[in-house]
Amino acid sequence: DLETVIEELPAKELHGIFPWLVESIFGSLDGIIVGWNLRCLQGRTNPNEYSVALDFLDPSGPMMKLVYKLQAEEYRYDFPVSYLPGPVKASIQEQVLPECSLYHNKVQFPSSGGLGLNLALNPFEYYMFYFAISLITQKNSPVTHHVSPSNSAYFILVDTYLKCFLPTEGSVLPPPSSNPGGAIPSPTPRSPAVPFSSYGMHHTSLLKRHIAHQPSVNADPASQEIWRSETLLQIFVEMWLHHYSLEMYQKMQSPHVKLEVLHYRLSISSKHHGSPAQSSYQALHAYQESFKPTEEHVLVVRLLVKHLHAFSNSLKPEPLSPSAHSHTASPLEEFKRLVVVIPRFVQEKLYIFLQHCFGHWPLDASFRAVLEMWLSYLQPWRYAPEKPPQSTEPLPRSVSDKWAAFIQENLLMYTKLFVGFLNRALRTDLVSPKNALMVFRVAKVFAQPNLAEMILKGEQLFLEPELVIPHRQHRLFMSPTLGGSFLSSRSPAVTDASFKVKSHVYSLEGQDFQYKQMFGAEVRNLVLKLAQLICQAQQTAKSISDHSAETMASQSFFSWFRFTPSEVNGSYTGNDLDEIGQDSIKKTDEYLEKALEYLCQIFKLSEAQLTQMMMKCGTAQDENGKKQLPDCIASENGLILTPLGRYQIINGLRRFELQYQGDTELQPIRSYENAALVRLLFRLSSLLNHRFADQMEMLCSREDFVGRLCRYHLTNPQLAQKIRYSPVVRDRTSHNWGPRISLRFLASYRTLISLLMIYFLASWFHIGPVGCTFIILTGYFLYAVIMTFFFEGWKPHEH
Repeated sequence: DLETVIEELPAKELHGIFPWLVESIFGSLDGIIVGWNLRCLQGRTNPNEYSVALDFLDPSGPMMKLVYKLQAEEYRYDFPVSYLPGPVKASIQEQVLPECSLYHNKVQFPSSGGLGLNLALNPFEYYMFYFAISLITQKNSPVTHHVSPSNSAYFILVDTYLKCFLPTEGSVLPPPSSNPGGAIPSPTPRSPAVPFSSYGMHHTSLLKRHIAHQPSVNADPASQEIWRSETLLQIFVEMWLHHYSLEMYQKMQSPHVKLEVLHYRLSISSKHHGSPAQSSYQALHAYQESFKPTEEHVLVVRLLVKHLHAFSNSLKPEPLSPSAHSHTASPLEEFKRLVVVIPRFVQEKLYIFLQHCFGHWPLDASFRAVLEMWLSYLQPWRYAPEKPPQSTEPLPRSVSDKWAAFIQENLLMYTKLFVGFLNRALRTDLVSPKNALMVFRVAKVFAQPNLAEMILKGEQLFLEPELVIPHRQHRLFMSPTLGGSFLSSRSPAVTDASFKVKSHVYSLEGQDFQYKQMFGAEVRNLVLKLAQLICQAQQTAKSISDHSAETMASQSFFSWFRFTPSEVNGSYTGNDLDEIGQDSIKKTDEYLEKALEYLCQIFKLSEAQLTQMMMKCGTAQDENGKKQLPDCIASENGLILTPLGRYQIINGLRRFELQYQGDTELQPIRSYENAALVRLLFRLSSLLNHRFADQMEMLCSREDFVGRLCRYHLTNPQLAQKIRYSPVVRDRTSHNWGPRISLRFLASYRTLISLLMIYFLASWFHIGPVGCTFIILTGYFLYAVIMTFFFEGWKPHEH
């Protein structure tokens, strides 16, 4: 129905329904209207709706035809500034024009005299604004089933739009036009409705600058469509990454602001004594924005990063003749060169976005999405068109020297975020296969041949003594060059490489930034701590594997039927690997072993250092050589846990061997026991023990086989000794540590199931309940005799 309406109605009538249709598809900005819920729409669960939605919203589909039809009439639609990302909204409300040209000449007051500011957007901008921001506003939409973000209709549409408007091969497809041979005009400049200042250099549109300087290209109709590529890229970056401004980030790093924020939090905790300080309250809300990216958000940003690497690396080499260049280069190729004129177009926002995720993301396996996005940005060579040379030996691919400029201009992406990952890894449970995989992935990427050397070279360039660089002075020297990714600034037209590195670091972190060397002593100590935890995690995984194997081997037929003391007093708590299986334990060991090998390659750790580290791992084990105690320090008051020991206990890497040392009959009721039967059998056994105490005492005093049989099964000398010398027990006379009968094992569910199975099998052989009971008691008596011979020893002369 919508296709028919779009095809038949004129643009004047479609103009009124366009905002309603966009909101019906992508949902309202306040998140109340869900719309088509593209984030949860998948082909596996809703194949018909999935295919129809993708066809309708395709770049050549009916919805984009509507956009281009309205674009030809130069209609404008209001987008409220209050729903823009925090930094942009704050700057516009303070009448400071954002640096991005996307907002230039678009801000206006509402015609009705209202208080809210609006952006006057053309149909293409309005559609893409709603499409991009729906990833943020619709994150709390209801989900009725498990959704894979990478298979959702929204994810597929993002990939389709990137491939269409930022193609790595060919040119951008021209939009369908209702007029044969006609072209959709690019947006015309509009005068601002309110006076604005700018907090940065005023950058005009790349397309307008391109047309102004390249009059010969104006004859090409495709040049008028480059604005779609520019607009799409700017909208995606602004909506998904620009949630902290650079100035806000640098202020949040200052000790003064951190102290004020801490003071505010302390005043909140003691607000019953008085109202919090107003300055601290303002500091918190001025420098912090409540922004919690979802895993789907991070996956979409990673898709953008990967495509932009491929888009930038698809730039063809410049021809030798400048005159030939001006006539043969396509508008898209010119756009690839001109787009990098804006310094740190994506690098700055992505760096702050990653810093926020590294500092606030939960310490669980979901961090893998953030990790892979970071690693994708660090490796633009993976998306380069050139193929690696064919080699018979499967050696790791060396990083080419042509990427040295990219690494130097993104030094903080490699070094500071690596330190941030180290701090996260030191607080996670490396026995978990998913956490071990993340450490392995980072170590493998940084261990690529020639990468560590280029990072070290970048650090050396930064540490070279030089005059103080004025803040953002390097922006005046930027010019596009080849050999990098347009995600960051290209090489400036200056020869001083040290100037480029320092410009990058000081522009992101400020002039007073104290740089922490990745290959310095402090970070090296963190790596040694991580290597120590890796060794401990390997030993823990091995002990879990050995314990599981021993448990399986020691399970006998009679032990499955009988309630054994090991089940009562066992102190082994296990790990999630117990439920995963031996294959995952093997994977964990492989990941950790390779990660340790890669860390040794990166930081040049010697065999002597590894041996010394293994000795410091706390390999003191118990008499069985398996269970390890947490790291402790002996003192006058006993053992005191170290910070490492507390970490080991919290993450389940080690624990103290705690056993129930009291009366086994009085221990708490377990989950595998029937509570009513435990209480009933306790009363019955107490009655029998009281009634036949003298007879059992007399039997246990005999020196023949019957005495040994009774002593083994009716007494517990270890328990009697513990109670007799225990400093906790006050009234030792009330405890019966002599011979006694224990019937509690009959309350175990598996014992009850075993008895029912035996009775059921006996009925097949026409054995009555009395005969079946006789068989059970006979078998139990033979088992008791065998156990007595096994533990007490065989003495033929007494039998």
